[in-house]
Amino acid sequence: MTAYLEQPGILMDEDVLIATEVDKSCQLIVWNDEVNTFEWVIETLMDVCKHTEEQAEQCALLIDSQGKYAVKYGSYENLKPMCDAITERGINATVEITAD
Repeated sequence: MTAYLEQPGILMDEDVLIATEVDKSCQLIVWNDEVNTFEWVIETLMDVCKHTEEQAEQCALLIDSQGKYAVKYGSYENLKPMCDAITERGINATVEITAD
């Protein structure tokens, strides 16, 4: 049985809300290394993750300072091809389940 939640002017199907939560259950982690340049990481994040230049630069700084950073959230099915594309460019990346 499907329940509907009401918000002003909007009816939402509870199943859709649950599916959306499930879709965001993973994160794409990019790891720091001593091989790749900031420019290469920034270019990769712009190409693969569709980040703006500013987003990609901020992610690169966080990757460098923290050793790793979650650059994208979503479902495993959406993040896995991005992870593969990043690793094919010689940058270490993994898809991990988020802690809820």
